[in-house]
Amino acid sequence: MDVTVASGIEVASLHTVLSALADPVRLEMVRRLHREQGPVACADLYDGVTKATASHHFKVLREAGITCREDVGAHTRQLLRVDAVERAYPGLLDSVISAAEREAAAPPAPATE
Repeated sequence: MDVTVASGIEVASLHTVLSALADPVRLEMVRRLHREQGPVACADLYDGVTKATASHHFKVLREAGITCREDVGAHTRQLLRVDAVERAYPGLLDSVISAAEREAAAPPAPATE
């Protein structure tokens, strides 16, 4: 089995990392990666977007240094670079993921007229 991990980039600037995490689709991808704590098949990380759109989001996360890609034969999996992000911005990933988890668990706000 041929495994290639593409993770040679450093974590990007704080602005770039926060911009990558600001998108709801990418934030959900990061939440799912964090929950699994290991490599995850790309298709298991998104709902409601096309494969092309998901590929774009994976690229943004990878270029920010938040994730890396693991190629296993014809399959690609994503990995969250927890240690690298933690070294660059201590506590950031845990804080953002915790806030996203709280928002996801909160009941929807009542509709106003």
